[in-house]
Amino acid sequence: MSGTPHDAPPLGRPDDRPRAAFAAVDLGASSGRVVVGVVRGAPGEERVDLTEVARFANGPVEVPDAAGSGLYWDLLHLWRGTLDGLRAAGAHARSLGLALAGIGIDSWAVDVGLVAADGTLLGNPRHHRDPRLAGVADDVLGRLGAAEQYAVDGLQVLPFTTSFQLVAGRRDAAWPLAASVRLVPDLLASWLTGVVASEVTNASTTGLLDATTRDWSDRTIAALEDAYPELAGLRGRLAEVVEPGTVLGPLTPAVQAVTGLGPVPVVAVGSHDTASAVVGVPASDERFAYVSSGTWSLVGVELDAPVLTAESRAANVTNELGVDGTVRYLKNVMGLWVLSETLRTWREAGDPVTLDDALPAAEAAEPGRTVVDLDDDAFLPPGDMPSRLAAAARASVQPVPATVGEVVRCVLDSLADAYRRALEQVTALSGRAVDVVHVVGGGSQNALLCRLTAEATGLPVVAGPVEGAALGNLLVQARAVGVLDGDLAALRAVVRRSVVVRRFEPASVPASSPRPVPAQPML
Repeated sequence: MSGTPHDAPPLGRPDDRPRAAFAAVDLGASSGRVVVGVVRGAPGEERVDLTEVARFANGPVEVPDAAGSGLYWDLLHLWRGTLDGLRAAGAHARSLGLALAGIGIDSWAVDVGLVAADGTLLGNPRHHRDPRLAGVADDVLGRLGAAEQYAVDGLQVLPFTTSFQLVAGRRDAAWPLAASVRLVPDLLASWLTGVVASEVTNASTTGLLDATTRDWSDRTIAALEDAYPELAGLRGRLAEVVEPGTVLGPLTPAVQAVTGLGPVPVVAVGSHDTASAVVGVPASDERFAYVSSGTWSLVGVELDAPVLTAESRAANVTNELGVDGTVRYLKNVMGLWVLSETLRTWREAGDPVTLDDALPAAEAAEPGRTVVDLDDDAFLPPGDMPSRLAAAARASVQPVPATVGEVVRCVLDSLADAYRRALEQVTALSGRAVDVVHVVGGGSQNALLCRLTAEATGLPVVAGPVEGAALGNLLVQARAVGVLDGDLAALRAVVRRSVVVRRFEPASVPASSPRPVPAQPML
């Protein structure tokens, strides 16, 4: 492992004065945060300094319903956290002699809120791990045709795609009252501005968008309405699709009063947090792949056009849209969700193992002892992950992890091997050669996982930035209002001047390295 810091100009230079400040609302599956980015430096030498000014908890809320229980997001809690964070962001900007020049929101994908014609929110959005989604994807694709759908949306089959969620909820009492269907960042942006729009990077995860035209697929939506008559009128509930960098409008007077801000413009950024994170990759001219590593891990490459071949569909690779007309050709991997649920299970059982305890124990554990397929559906819902890991080990005739070190090492070895398999597929199917893997997001802080990823893939791993999504969010805002200019390469040059990264070189692979897990059956 070697560290490769990017030099930044010393503070206090005349050309290093703060030029503009922006607020990124970055909502993850376990927490939300508001980050202020201050642009410094002369044109062509800009960098962005990040300051987190607010953080608030997030997570699924289980509520009794007719089926027993359902999982929801506490959207009103996120809204309150957003407003409080924007108030703090304004105060931070003022302390530097600046006013906020823009606001952008990114979040996870697929989950939607239903809004009545009078603007009333018709309940909290369902969580994508909601149990009622079981089996819905098979029913939808059986009626609409899996091959036909992939040729349009290019999406990996996942049980929680928005179209499947809408089918699952088509008989809910709220559906006939819904005049608008809004993805989470679009919903919050509409409350900030009064403007309703569907940002394309998040819209591309719904199963309702044409990956080639980057607009709603009227054919797909009509087929869905025909197959499920309760969804009649769906097309009219979807707002106009806009690209990242679109200025939606200023804060409403009501929001200005609550936050103490002026008419700050709200910019539609890459509202899928992975789209923003990919903008925040500190790549130069190398051929790179990325792992956006958090609750979910997304492993992919950046392309100019979608890959809609039968081979790509069979491998279950997804085409999600990115900033500046790009395509994020990737696979979803279960991610650090399995580790966080493992720690939660131990904590609730009275054994509060911390991450600081777990990682050294995993480092000392036998490498490659037990490697399981974390993309198995058994690891999707909340629950007792150590027991599920043990069951997977027994089913594959491997040693059952028992100690803290063995369990956590199993998770990390299995993640690294999942990254390897995903990377092999996306590069082979896209024809895109790769020289380096950039890991961004919270997982970039996990040195053991980064080292195991380098060893599993045989490629150098560059780790950082941790706040890749927030940084990409801020850069798109700054360009939209004229503080920065240039293409993605120019924005990534700003990233390189703004962050410190670590580089992990692949070592020679010992005999005790993780055993490859067979790829999942083709769908």
